[in-house]
Amino acid sequence: MRILGRFGLTLTGTLFATMASFGQSPLSASPSAPAEIIFTHGVIYTGEGFADDKPQTVSAIAVGGGKLLGVGSDAEVLKLAGPKTEIRDLSKAEKTVFIFPGFNDAHTHLGDASRLSMSLDLTGVKSVTEMMARVAAFARTLPPGHWITGGNWDHTLWPDKKLPTRSELDRATAGHPAFLSRIDGHIAVANSAALTAAGVTGKTKAPEGGTLDLDSAGELTGILREGAKGLVQRVIPPPTPEERRRGDELAIADAVAHGITSVQDNSSWQDFLVFEELEKEGKLSVRISEWLPFNASLEELKRMREHHSLNDPMLHTGMLKGFMDGSLGSRTAALKAPYSDDPGNSGLPQYTQSDLNKLAKDRFDAGFQIGFHAIGDKAASMALDAFAQPVAPNDSRDRIEHAQVVDPAEIPRFKQLGVIASMQPNHLLTDMNWAEARLGPKRAAYSYAWKAFLDAGVPLAFGTDYPVEPITPFRGLYAAVTRMNEAGTQSYFPENKITRGQALFAYTQGSAYAEFAEGHKGKLAPGFDADFILVDRDLNKVTAPQILGARVLETYVSGRQVYLANVHAR
Repeated sequence: MRILGRFGLTLTGTLFATMASFGQSPLSASPSAPAEIIFTHGVIYTGEGFADDKPQTVSAIAVGGGKLLGVGSDAEVLKLAGPKTEIRDLSKAEKTVFIFPGFNDAHTHLGDASRLSMSLDLTGVKSVTEMMARVAAFARTLPPGHWITGGNWDHTLWPDKKLPTRSELDRATAGHPAFLSRIDGHIAVANSAALTAAGVTGKTKAPEGGTLDLDSAGELTGILREGAKGLVQRVIPPPTPEERRRGDELAIADAVAHGITSVQDNSSWQDFLVFEELEKEGKLSVRISEWLPFNASLEELKRMREHHSLNDPMLHTGMLKGFMDGSLGSRTAALKAPYSDDPGNSGLPQYTQSDLNKLAKDRFDAGFQIGFHAIGDKAASMALDAFAQPVAPNDSRDRIEHAQVVDPAEIPRFKQLGVIASMQPNHLLTDMNWAEARLGPKRAAYSYAWKAFLDAGVPLAFGTDYPVEPITPFRGLYAAVTRMNEAGTQSYFPENKITRGQALFAYTQGSAYAEFAEGHKGKLAPGFDADFILVDRDLNKVTAPQILGARVLETYVSGRQVYLANVHAR
């Protein structure tokens, strides 16, 4: 048994050995205490039947001890009430509400969102002129010498689609060193003060897997790609402990406000320690499975794994995250053939196959689950080759994160190897404006291929890649079922859209499966975690455009209300 698999499998074995199956009874077997709260007269989606588009609804649920005690009709569930049980009659609510299982975001970066919340956010700027105006305004608020960090700019939204330069940044920063990441995090622009502080010049050799862009005179443009970003990042002062905690709290609050009850997260170890501190204080309001860096030494990985109980249902370490390549937007995703709009470029692979296989073998042997960021088809192929090694266990639920461009001939290999496609359908809303130009029509037809994966029997786990995209799951649901832009005016290879139920499954039970947790989270069944949300519309029945406007009214984690609309999370 894989070590990280123990979390889900151990809970499944102990919990359901003493519990009636959901199909046999709507109630759990002999709850030890009356329910703390019962919801009645509702339209409550249990999650059963999502995958087959035959969603089951019940009218009542009972919650106690952080679990679902009962799921069924009002009469059945009310039998679990005691003298102190709170009864919520949903038919008497001021607004019509619908209950769904909480969303499990299979791919987040809470730490990055934390830092962005405390720095310069350039999301949505429409031109380099607007970007520099915001930079200049932000610089005026800072003490002398203070670094300007943040980013989320996206040059593909600009009329000329040209990358920003250090000279443009120099004119806006008034001497402050500045390092601003593109929205995907795979390239950044630095100004002269930042490059000087890092000792980076036009003659500096970029680390393997990274590049420093030079102009025709051999001078730095300020653009750093992939691993080259670290040359400057290493000299940026870290946030103070107080700043880090405040930012992490804001990121978590953003998650629960959008109906996210679990995240599978890629943040720094310092952020994990903040999450641990919040948990000890009883203030952690979202479940977190924290990924560890694939490239760290085995000794360090084992130390981090042993630091915190793997059986902690609120917080634990999870899979190892490795980066195979970059992104399509930055043209650093590793492709088998050159970019259609950049014929001399096939992206930036981060490993040779032999090095990758050796690293993966050592980590397989140590019992780790592995997930590889792979956006290009070459990157995905290399990841599959690593998973196909004879040393790779067959129960590891290893993952490919993003899987945006995959050679259709290799999709069956996911199924054969038991590899999960962990995807973020909301990326399509951003990328569809230029993805076909990057890839050409033949490759584009098999990009973001959610239906092709499902048709091949490949498990899907959905997430957002927050803060690359907003953490709301509703954009992802809309994208998955329409493959259209938010205005409804542009479609992208609609043959790969999926059904409403399939998308909801991937965002709940599919994500739970990807972290070995399908035995206790992802649906509303007796004995499962009491993680659910109250929403202002029926996500299964409203029109697709109406999904985009959905609003979470309440969020519950372990039966505790952690978000109430218009009221601070608690």
